Amino acid sequence: MCFSMKRVISLLAFAVLLFAGCHREEPIDQVYQRVLKSACAQTDAMLASIKPGEYPRSVQDGELWTSDYKWWCSGYFPGVLWELFAATGEERFLEPANRLTEGLETLKTTTSQHDIGLQIICSYGRRYKLLGQEADKEEIIASARHLATRFNPNTGCILSWDAPKDRPGLFRVIIDNMMVIELLMEAAELSGDTTLSDIAVSHARTTMKNHFRPNFSSWHVVEYDPQTGEVTSKHTHQGYADDSSWSRGQAWGLYGFTMMYRYTKDPAFLEHAQRIAGYILSRLPQDMVPYWDYDDPAIPQAPRDASAAALAASALVELSGYVPEQEGARYLAAAEKTLRVLSSPEYLAEPGTNGGFILKHSTGNLPRHSEVDAPLSYADYYFLEAFERLMKCKNQ
Repeated sequence: MCFSMKRVISLLAFAVLLFAGCHREEPIDQVYQRVLKSACAQTDAMLASIKPGEYPRSVQDGELWTSDYKWWCSGYFPGVLWELFAATGEERFLEPANRLTEGLETLKTTTSQHDIGLQIICSYGRRYKLLGQEADKEEIIASARHLATRFNPNTGCILSWDAPKDRPGLFRVIIDNMMVIELLMEAAELSGDTTLSDIAVSHARTTMKNHFRPNFSSWHVVEYDPQTGEVTSKHTHQGYADDSSWSRGQAWGLYGFTMMYRYTKDPAFLEHAQRIAGYILSRLPQDMVPYWDYDDPAIPQAPRDASAAALAASALVELSGYVPEQEGARYLAAAEKTLRVLSSPEYLAEPGTNGGFILKHSTGNLPRHSEVDAPLSYADYYFLEAFERLMKCKNQ
């Protein structure tokens, strides 16, 4: 009887240990290696699919959707290639990374759109940080000076979209512009031209004043009178409603103000980034991947946006290094949880699927029925960037 009871207890203990072993969390460095393996396979497939001059954009009706170099997200796939080259040292990524980066060279004289900031910083900017080539430095500076021509001192902002012909006085600024001003800050640092950084700081301060609500959520679009600088309208273009919180827009703001603190060390930018982070973390679902808009009444049936999750995770990792230890640990834990979820079968594509993109389930522009529940090149870029930042932080 005594022997039998001991045996039962031993078997129960073994079962408990076995159960615990089955549910032990995968070490984050192993998650990263698994992600890199999948990302490399997907990127190899993507490189075999695209034609010269094409840049991956999304998947439309089951087919790979590409753009030319002019489309706003053209810099992201070169950025993915640079991320993979940096992480793996695999020479097979070097030639296409160079070729697709140099395919954007003529953008340096662009004055007709603001997205040059994203296109250049993710391609030439990423290559410059890796290889330190003087020609890339000059490309960054020239591009920034052309972006700066869109600055209006009356509004204190960089113009986003040009005015339509029927409303020539319209001056529209979107929260996304908090990302493009990184090009100005980087170019100012490389050239010593403080005019560029002054413009970026003005834009950030004006955005902080006019784009954010008392709860630190953001409007998508703010319109100004270009003569007086007066705010004339606040609304959305890609969100559910004018007063809703479009999730990627909130992440653009978090990333942008964190980035501005990196360059300026202005405590006002850090405090604002912390407040945005607080808002985002208070609105996220349990799995950390936001719905495309936090206020869509269709939740929980509404589409998710993995791109917003990846973008916020990348910003949170960086922000964690600028704040007190306890707060930083909270941001880091949130970012790691997000990346673990994005690395699960629910979001990480199986090699040979998803058109060659790494992540599934992003949302580009739901109100225009474009890129809904689809892969996106910028989701992949910020996913890899977030993981790179997290691993550097963990290995310090």
